[in-house]
Amino acid sequence: MGEGLTSDDARAPGPARRAALWELALLFFRLGATAFGGPAAHVAMMEDEVVRRRGWMTREAFLDLYGATNLIPGPSSTELAIHIGHRRGGWAGLLVAGGCFIVPAALITLGFAWAYVRFGALPEMSALLYGVKPVIIAVVVQALWGLGRTGLRSRRALALAALSAGALLLGAHELAILAAAGALAAAHRAATGGAAGAGSPPSAGTAAVLLAGGAAGAGAPSLARAAAAVPLAGGAAAAPFGLLPLFLFFLKVGSVLFGSGYVLLAFLRADLVERYRWMTEAQLLDAVAVGQVTPGPVFTTATFIGYLLGGVPGAGVATAGIFLPAFVFVALSGPLIPRLRRSAVASAFLDGVNAASLALMAVVAWRLALAAVVDWLTAALAAAAAVLLVRYRVSSLWLIVGGAAAGIAAAHLF
Repeated sequence: MGEGLTSDDARAPGPARRAALWELALLFFRLGATAFGGPAAHVAMMEDEVVRRRGWMTREAFLDLYGATNLIPGPSSTELAIHIGHRRGGWAGLLVAGGCFIVPAALITLGFAWAYVRFGALPEMSALLYGVKPVIIAVVVQALWGLGRTGLRSRRALALAALSAGALLLGAHELAILAAAGALAAAHRAATGGAAGAGSPPSAGTAAVLLAGGAAGAGAPSLARAAAAVPLAGGAAAAPFGLLPLFLFFLKVGSVLFGSGYVLLAFLRADLVERYRWMTEAQLLDAVAVGQVTPGPVFTTATFIGYLLGGVPGAGVATAGIFLPAFVFVALSGPLIPRLRRSAVASAFLDGVNAASLALMAVVAWRLALAAVVDWLTAALAAAAAVLLVRYRVSSLWLIVGGAAAGIAAAHLF
């Protein structure tokens, strides 16, 4: 699988290597400070910058990295940034890209936490997000179009993507869908020996297996949430707070958490509110809301919680704990991706995961669009952003800035 310019830059000595690391730092610091919209939007903005504008890697290589992030715990868009950094700048690039994507988002969240403690409420951001969200939809759709033309070129890939989208809409869990799609693609490749016919879609029987497997997998996170939500016996005293227990708690969360922000909320509520009694339900909901409306990784919710509980040291400890496992998982899994591509069956598994990943991204984009495009102005912003992005290749950063300005102006004019 092609790696574009990444391999040479990762091995380059002296000035060339430093230049590659500086490029990584600037790009991911900017993305961490401006990438609103959650993981799907982050992936779209990274694809625009890394593949279309800079040519650091091919779309095939980008898709492989994105598919791999969906198979390990932790924040997928942060792990994608770490993967890109590793490909571009080696082990130093891994740390630079991941750190620069996390730090600005954590600092912004820290500012929100300070304001929350100081004034007792969250800053108002509805006007800004009103204009930003439809622009994000255009960015995501453009990325899906480009990645789809690369990852969905066969009838089999298209069929797996359609089945994956249907399974998600029926309530199946994302990880079960990804595993089932990869297993189906690998089984089909093994059965055909990679010969002609490998591009044909799965049969009706295998389609049923995908849906059934996804539906069965949906029970696992539900059970995990149910178990996590069970409090200790009534009247249990609050656990003593300390920076080490705070770090270990968020280290655990970052090591085992798959799924959406709702799963994150379940984990945090079970321990921080019910078990340890370190914070109230209202404080937790405010913390999760900040993670959703600020740019960069949603996991910066940990920064907000850490500040509420332990000031700046608590914010630093919580942030380090929840993101540290992502660096470890990427460091362990990254070298395996090229090896998977050298095996026909393993390569087919990765192709199936990639097709399912694109399907899940498309469903998320559709749900975001329903919430973002709510009137004629937001529809016009989305359409204008799409034209500027596709026809004139305007940077997604400037589109987001323009959307924010339009949202704020609309709040004052209408």
